Amino acid sequence: MPRSPLFLSLLAASALSGAAFAQQAAKTAPAAVPVSRPGHPAYGTFGIDTPGMDRAAVPGDDFNQFVNGTWEKTTTIPNDKPNIGAFDVLQDMSRERTKGILEAAAKQPGSKIGDAYATYLDTATIEAKGLAPIKPWLARIATLSDKAGYPALAAEADVNGVAGPFGAGVSQDSKDPEQYALRMGQAGLGLPDRDYYLDAKLAAKKQAYQDHIAKMFTLAGEANAEARAAALVAFETQIAEVSWDRIKNRNSDLTYNKLSVAELGRSAPGFDFAAYFKGMGTPVDTVIVGQPDAVAKIAALIGAAPLQVLKDQLLLRSLDGYASVLPKAFDDERFHMYATVIADVPEQQARWKRAVDYTGSILTDEVSKPYVARYFPPATKAAMDTLVAGVIAAMNVRIDKLDWMTPETKVKAHAKLAAFTPRIGYPSQWRDYSSLNIVRGDAFGNELRSNQFAHQYNIGKLGKPIYRWEWGMTPMTVNAQANPTLVAITFPAAILQPPFFDPNADPAVNYGAIGAVIGHEMSHHFDDQGSKYDVQGRLAKWWTDADVAAFKARTDKLVAQYDAYEPLPGYHVKGGLTLGENTADIAGLLASLDAYHASLGGKPAPVIAGTTGDQRFFMGYAQVWRRKHREGDLRNRLLTDPHAPAAQRVMTVRNMDAWYDAYKVAPAQKMYLSPEERVRIW
Repeated sequence: MPRSPLFLSLLAASALSGAAFAQQAAKTAPAAVPVSRPGHPAYGTFGIDTPGMDRAAVPGDDFNQFVNGTWEKTTTIPNDKPNIGAFDVLQDMSRERTKGILEAAAKQPGSKIGDAYATYLDTATIEAKGLAPIKPWLARIATLSDKAGYPALAAEADVNGVAGPFGAGVSQDSKDPEQYALRMGQAGLGLPDRDYYLDAKLAAKKQAYQDHIAKMFTLAGEANAEARAAALVAFETQIAEVSWDRIKNRNSDLTYNKLSVAELGRSAPGFDFAAYFKGMGTPVDTVIVGQPDAVAKIAALIGAAPLQVLKDQLLLRSLDGYASVLPKAFDDERFHMYATVIADVPEQQARWKRAVDYTGSILTDEVSKPYVARYFPPATKAAMDTLVAGVIAAMNVRIDKLDWMTPETKVKAHAKLAAFTPRIGYPSQWRDYSSLNIVRGDAFGNELRSNQFAHQYNIGKLGKPIYRWEWGMTPMTVNAQANPTLVAITFPAAILQPPFFDPNADPAVNYGAIGAVIGHEMSHHFDDQGSKYDVQGRLAKWWTDADVAAFKARTDKLVAQYDAYEPLPGYHVKGGLTLGENTADIAGLLASLDAYHASLGGKPAPVIAGTTGDQRFFMGYAQVWRRKHREGDLRNRLLTDPHAPAAQRVMTVRNMDAWYDAYKVAPAQKMYLSPEERVRIW
């Protein structure tokens, strides 16, 4: 359960200086990634874990099984994980490396990261203090006697990192990206998605949540816990009924509704938004509302709800949100609900792992600085520069060849590619944490103060120039990102390792792995939502009606293709929810394959261990998506994740003619699509 289900239609990230590089890269022919390999690749002889393959599988029947089948058969999901895959292996390594940094810091007097880490690990002190640290805040909730004071209390909860009935925060104004704006929208659900309240197949999960509420209240010494839990679940079920689903929430046009606070108040009576924004420290005149009708209906539900139910929701979110720095019984119960019940995870992570993640979340850049100094070699940055340049150049060529995009839109698409800011490794500037007070031995206080610090930092952006240097993820994160309002693509240091990138691997494997990731993030700027943001990162129509119609005809086929996948009985991939990611997978893979071919400089790719260059390219792509799920985790992802499950992401290759050629895929094979059925977008 997130600390605060803050609504932002598109999360703001920040920039690593590189616009000039992107402009030059778009005009320069790609150079080959160096093929001189002084060392041995981390996987196999050329970058692929060949023992992990299933040689008995037919590529055209199940390409994921062919590349990853033996790995999947022989791999056990660790007891403390919902799933295991290539991302997780690297994240574990990143966490181990960070642990070493934090353990050393914990021995240094006055080290903020050391004090935060050591204090989080000191469960004996946390246990000895009991509920005493949180009692003043719980008393603030308990003593509220007038419903008119609820909006101010909900605002105070937000400042403290406690989720309320709405989510609010500051990010770029999508229609005026040189300005920050306050955004707000629907929230108020304790389960991961509205479907958990409304789908009869998930009734047992909903009942478990009600039991969880009663247990947390009982642990806190509250009376009538079961009746209050039932009332709270009934209230949240009403919220679920009026909330937008995740597919509708993807629509950047629908989720941009700028209103004056007075207009919002008139359209959504039942909740004093002016008092709420004032209590948050954001007495703004206007606000961008994500889901206006849902917000209005939630406000009406608040107006009709008993005060005790509203207070109980804040009480529950407080106990859940701070559970890791409260006595073990609270921490264990929260884990049981959100890991075991939802994702089938049987065992809590070791405390040190959680301490590493916690410290990195509250003092991100203070942890990042020593990490990148130790673990991000300049040679990796140089190689990534070459890869990014090659994929951008390839995408420019693909745009020129499109038969559905109008000439005037192609000109603008090229300009947008030239404006890209590639951000590689780590930010160009670090945040200042000098005003955040970390006290050794005060775990709850550190959590409270860090939440308040994060809130003040966020709202402090109002009226200031855009923080273009700021990232939305840490260098220790194994992930990548596209930011439409900054026209940026981001690749943290931790993902730039095998199997995603290995300087000693065959270039085809690198292009199929990190090259496809580069292309994926780049092409997000041209997917069904990213294409709504122009060269300046402004939410504005720059495609013609003919472009939009032609694009939609193609993406509708992609939605239908993914809707048909059923990874679990009764649970299909949501093609509409995963559309942006599926589109980016296709486009990214195509652009990276073209970049790989261009890097060969007209020479044929070598045959290595009996494999062609294109075969190794597609193997490199499939290898990074190997993943094994627990059933609960997979179900939750199908309900909530805008990404298709990993096995279905591998199936992207069904839409690529080059894959058919590489593996001689025949019509009788299970993955075969006729040329007319293949989705062709980019």
